[in-house]
Amino acid sequence: MNLDQIIACPMCDALHLDQEVQKQSVAQCARCGTVLAAPKSGAMTRIAMLSITALILLMAAASFPFLSLRVQGFSHQASVLDTILAFATGPMLPLSLATGFLILLVPAARYCALIYTLAPMAIGYRPAPHAATVYIWSERLRPWAMAEIFIIGVAVALVKVSGLARVELGPAFWAFAALLVVTILTDSSICRLTVWKTLKIRRTI
Repeated sequence: MNLDQIIACPMCDALHLDQEVQKQSVAQCARCGTVLAAPKSGAMTRIAMLSITALILLMAAASFPFLSLRVQGFSHQASVLDTILAFATGPMLPLSLATGFLILLVPAARYCALIYTLAPMAIGYRPAPHAATVYIWSERLRPWAMAEIFIIGVAVALVKVSGLARVELGPAFWAFAALLVVTILTDSSICRLTVWKTLKIRRTI
């Protein structure tokens, strides 16, 4: 049997015969129940548009004021970039670099990779050069794109800070909150098996 007709479950490595899965249907692993394929109509267009939206939200979240604090008549507001640059010297430099890398650069790189991989195929063209390699990197970056983790951590911290000062949420906070929703929608729309099949078919056309 041709190995191209065999797919392995990413969780338990059980082997399955690759078959055509109808759109809006779900193919699951016979051993552990992991979803192997869940193709959806217009998914690539949806993912590309969501990725563009996420990039715009990420830029807004990085540049606009994130929050402002008011204590005894004094007020101060800062953006995420201000916070990163404020700790860019001294012993806090590694933490500052990690924050900027994981919260801003890695998510932006992942969304750019998804757009590069899926946008040409979404409009009916052949994959861009090295699209498969770029898509592999987008999958490798996914666990390290922590913009959504950042907003959850901030929300927990604000509960404690609110007892000490008056906290006003800025536009960047809501941009991060919207980014969290967009990220969830993007990840739920991706059928990785369908992406790989489309990359293979379109390369041979």
